[in-house]
Amino acid sequence: MHLSPDHIVFWEYGFLKLNATIVYTWVLMFVLAAGSKAITGRLSIGLERSRWQNLLEIIVIAIRNQIREVGLRQPQTYFGFLGTLFVFIAAASLFTVIPGYEPPTGSLSTTTALAICVFIAVPIYGIKEQGLGGYLSSYLKPTPLLLPFNIIGEFSRTLALAIRLFGNMMSGTMILAILLTITPFVFPIVMSALGLVTGMVQAYIFSILATVYIAAATSDHASHGDQRAAAPQEPDKEKIGK
Repeated sequence: MHLSPDHIVFWEYGFLKLNATIVYTWVLMFVLAAGSKAITGRLSIGLERSRWQNLLEIIVIAIRNQIREVGLRQPQTYFGFLGTLFVFIAAASLFTVIPGYEPPTGSLSTTTALAICVFIAVPIYGIKEQGLGGYLSSYLKPTPLLLPFNIIGEFSRTLALAIRLFGNMMSGTMILAILLTITPFVFPIVMSALGLVTGMVQAYIFSILATVYIAAATSDHASHGDQRAAAPQEPDKEKIGK
């Protein structure tokens, strides 16, 4: 058993390598895209619906509610990005029941790429909500002296996201490999089932942290909007005069 899919090389020519991380990532994306196309291509608005449509609606509603509970008032704006993160990481763990499959999230390169996606998405959504000047000014709060620390925090949390997901996913594989050498075959099967649960938890944690970061980047704009909405409006003097 390999601890990382990077160690499984299917093709190599010079410095070019086609390892299991790349292959299984593209296979996973193809399966998710094809499955989404197949389910959404025959949606029903009647009372009779397929089991796949019911499952899809449960997932969509759960993700939207979670985004709203974190503090983002328009979950449909962020649903595509955050939902894709959750489904990709969750599916990468669920597919481990297939013999010979290695989850691409067990590679540091994959988890780093996912963390970089979050790193790029946070300022994009922040600028979209607050404008360029409003978003950049958030780095000077509560005092301009914290500017270097706020910048360091952007990079450190991206690194923490990548290492956290990689460590948690690889640790399960490592424990399973050790158990296969010292225990009977039945116990590792139980650990594999536990690994599926752990993978779902990691998908939830990763997507929630991404949601929290985006909510923090857009919070200033939302709070100002709430203050304007809650502020009492002055009466129209012309109407009072009439």
